[in-house]
Amino acid sequence: MKFGICNETFGDWPLARGFQYAQEAGYTGIEIAPFTMASSAYDITPAQREETRRAAEEAGITVIGLHWLLAKTEGFYLTTPDDEVRNRTSDYFAELARLCRDLGGTVMVLGSPQQRNLLPGVSEAEAMRLAADCLRRAMPTLEECGVTLALEPLGPAEGDFLLTAEKGMELRELIGSPNVDLHLDVKAMSSEAKPIPQIIRESAGHIAHFHANDANKLGPGMGEIDFHPIFAALKEINYDRWVSVEVFDYTPGLEKLVDGSLKYMQDCLNA
Repeated sequence: MKFGICNETFGDWPLARGFQYAQEAGYTGIEIAPFTMASSAYDITPAQREETRRAAEEAGITVIGLHWLLAKTEGFYLTTPDDEVRNRTSDYFAELARLCRDLGGTVMVLGSPQQRNLLPGVSEAEAMRLAADCLRRAMPTLEECGVTLALEPLGPAEGDFLLTAEKGMELRELIGSPNVDLHLDVKAMSSEAKPIPQIIRESAGHIAHFHANDANKLGPGMGEIDFHPIFAALKEINYDRWVSVEVFDYTPGLEKLVDGSLKYMQDCLNA
């Protein structure tokens, strides 16, 4: 199991400075939100991509991939019946895959609830069909780039579509590509009726990526969720990929969020 952290944790720091801080804290991977580089992936030049990849290499840290894929963009929507918008969204996912590859990453985490929530008159079943159609069109590019799309179920506080890991698996089957799997997020799973370790076990073999955070939006170990059974379940299914820290509340300060999260996860893993 490998530990990473999301780069937006470092706020407005230059990317290279965040990479170096994460590496010195003990993380071996960094996960990049495209909006920290530009408002659109189309605006991130080849030179910027090469510079960012080189900065990560020089810091001795691996670029895991991308998340917050559609954040701060305009004109994209996953579950719309508007063919033009959906096709434009497919093309953008293809560009994100090229960006991910150029940065050295291999995983794209698809959350982006504001661009997938149910629109008026669109049922959940129809939204699943539309989302599968949108993503299926982008899959040849993801496959060519060696990038896996990790579908992220989110809780009802974030949206009303793809709320459970089971629904994520259902969408995965509809897309039907070997480069699509599941992303699990502790904060999101805490809203499900099932215990988190059970969700992990039921998703065994299909977890492409994992986010560690608490339901209170802080880092692991900074709220009421006990991560010991979570890491026990991950070890039980032989999960050997990335566990990335993703927080949404930065009030404790950078040092506590970065260093405290990693120490707690290492303690849980070694218990």
